[in-house]
Amino acid sequence: MVERILVATDRSDTASRAVEWAGEMAGRYGAELLVLQVVAPENLVGAAAAADGTAAAELAELATRVGGARGRSRLVYDSDPADAIVRLADEERADIVVVGNLGMGDRTQFLLGSVPNRVSHNARCTVVIVNTSDTAPRQRGEGDLREGAARDSGEAPGEGHLLRRAAHIGRVLARHGLQDLLGRRRRDDAAEQTRARRFRDALEELGPTFAKLGQILSTRPDLVPPAFVEELATLQDRVTPLSEAEVVAVMERELKVPWEDVFERMEPDPMAAGTIAQVHRALLISGERVVVKVQRPNAEDEILQDLGLLEMFASKAGERPAFRQVVDLPSIIEHLSSSLRRELDFRQEASNVDRMRSVLAPFSRLDVPRVFPELSTSRLLVMEEVQGIPIRDAPAGEARTESARQLLESYYQQVLGDGFFHADPHPGNLRWWNDKIYFLDFGMVGEVDSEVREYLLLLLLAFWQEDTSFLAEVMLMLGGESTPPEFDEGTFREELAELVGRYRHLSLRDLRLGPLLQELTALSVRHQVRLPAALALTGKAFGQMQLAAAELDPTLDPLSTAGSFMRRKVIGQLRVAADPQRLLYDAAKLRLRVSRLVEAVERAAGARPGARLQVDFRGTEHLERIVRRAGRRVAVALTAAAAWVGTAISASSGHAAGWLSAGLGTLGLVLTLGLLADLVTGRE
Repeated sequence: MVERILVATDRSDTASRAVEWAGEMAGRYGAELLVLQVVAPENLVGAAAAADGTAAAELAELATRVGGARGRSRLVYDSDPADAIVRLADEERADIVVVGNLGMGDRTQFLLGSVPNRVSHNARCTVVIVNTSDTAPRQRGEGDLREGAARDSGEAPGEGHLLRRAAHIGRVLARHGLQDLLGRRRRDDAAEQTRARRFRDALEELGPTFAKLGQILSTRPDLVPPAFVEELATLQDRVTPLSEAEVVAVMERELKVPWEDVFERMEPDPMAAGTIAQVHRALLISGERVVVKVQRPNAEDEILQDLGLLEMFASKAGERPAFRQVVDLPSIIEHLSSSLRRELDFRQEASNVDRMRSVLAPFSRLDVPRVFPELSTSRLLVMEEVQGIPIRDAPAGEARTESARQLLESYYQQVLGDGFFHADPHPGNLRWWNDKIYFLDFGMVGEVDSEVREYLLLLLLAFWQEDTSFLAEVMLMLGGESTPPEFDEGTFREELAELVGRYRHLSLRDLRLGPLLQELTALSVRHQVRLPAALALTGKAFGQMQLAAAELDPTLDPLSTAGSFMRRKVIGQLRVAADPQRLLYDAAKLRLRVSRLVEAVERAAGARPGARLQVDFRGTEHLERIVRRAGRRVAVALTAAAAWVGTAISASSGHAAGWLSAGLGTLGLVLTLGLLADLVTGRE
């Protein structure tokens, strides 16, 4: 039999429903209703203490109004509301305890959405948790609109939803004066900067997915014009933080146990709240301080729905000239989709952290936080809290200057050595702790395959030697054979020479490799030489990293650091290349392929029996360039193979002197570099 019902409230609007529900239940059973409010003692200072009597009177009035003659109230002072509710339920011999799933949001020691969970686990009587969330719906941003309503009602977003969303996108673009992006009107002569600013405002209005789109585009100067890159870099996530109850629900669904079985406490206010997730500080039961990244419950559905719409939109609008003058939409959507899908899986981020730890192992002053894999899932990530300070506040001394050098050198290792790098090393993602620099936030990383790494190394070496002709050749090789027929190689080389000339006059200390790579990317975009996407991220990351290193040690010479790394890199490659077995195998393969190529050319020219090829070529300039480049590659490869085979044979001979092996290797290197210079700078 139910004789006494205790209901807890913090007098918030959301908690009032739980009180009303408890009052109805008490009336149904003829039970006594006890309305309990827990107040933190630290809040009783000044005016708050003076108002305490008023609060007690108001609570008593509420108990009488809801419970009638059988209603009474208690105002209790305790720093732990869950513990107080359980204790009072025992003291009052309550048969039922009623709490709301929201409310009590003023506390800072605990994530108070978990109060009902703790009460339900610790109370010795029946606990009823009343759903109060639907009386106070979470405020939506403008970008949620009708699709949010469709999700709330449980409806699957069908074609009608996509059409409504597409119409809304069109209206937003038109309202910001961007209808020319859709090709509806001819573009006016407004400044590109103005259009970029309007585009940024439109993305903010369209909601989280589109804001994320802008943030990703800000890292891709090869896809959008410079003015757009600059504006989109200022985009911020404007989302309403998850409530405590929503955070707890996600955590317990992923952990499959009550959150308090794992965590001692968790701060209710997020450190950061973004489109995909928000982050809270917490303390494990083991006493370790951690940060917890919790994915927003509807993030995956919202993003995948919008991505589907964008893909449909790209297929219809991406080929319009007016649109392509602003952005290459198909490339953008492809890049956006792959980036967001990776970010939605926190296991990928955990893997990125572990992989970066291996990359940074040789650098004693660099580190990454520890991941707790047993507590992490695709939607929940638990990591060690780095309790450091901004790197600019690092104390002066040897640790600071050495960390700056290692920070810069590590980026050459990340990009050119391992092909895996942190793509967003801005100051907020670098912290100073225990005389080390810690990298944070591995949601955005870049990867560079081995072939592109080789070309990047050649590109930097060519720039170092101020060899404009070879620099142009390397960039064209990076672009593959994708240059259009109308490509003007002469103008391309002239602009490249002008760029090198501008940087040539800078002092070593003033030379920034990040901006250099970004300018090279911009030049290639103007001439439609499509460079690998990783190069754009590389340039941005190099720029951020060099600025961070300079903040730690303004006297650091970035080019000298690059030079020492590249010398070691080249020497390491030569050692690998001098392996006798590999050299002989590669030389045999190359001899066979060249022999077959020569035979094919002879047959086509009529020098050997067989079908003769007769073709009347017109407009073959583009093809000629391709053939010339292929010929150069073959010649360079043959020469390198010959030089290193000789080195390998002498080195593997037990009778050859060490100086002979070294001499042959040096001679081979000199001959190879000489032939490279002759082929690149000589006549075509």
